[in-house]
Amino acid sequence: MSNLFTEELLERVSMLFEALGNKTRLKILLMVADTKRPLHIKAVAKSLKMDYAATYRHVKVLEGAGIVEIYEVGRSRVLSLKDQDRFMELLLKTIEVIRLDKFSQIKQ
Repeated sequence: MSNLFTEELLERVSMLFEALGNKTRLKILLMVADTKRPLHIKAVAKSLKMDYAATYRHVKVLEGAGIVEIYEVGRSRVLSLKDQDRFMELLLKTIEVIRLDKFSQIKQ
């Protein structure tokens, strides 16, 4: 293994892919990216027709991977993307790879 890939770096990359490997979490991220402003977690849950606790668990995974940040506004919890431009760049590059069929073994 290359010296470029330390155990710590591999762990962080693994957490990122694990967080992004769930359709619900991708929907949450796209919802926040689309509004271009922080969203109340309750509003996200309502939009996804999920209960708050389940939505919050997904958001905590995204926070643990360093993709979003959660903060309190009054008595509500709000989430926002840490780096919206970088997230969209990653997502668009992934879509480009899929469209070019570079990973033809991936089953839908």
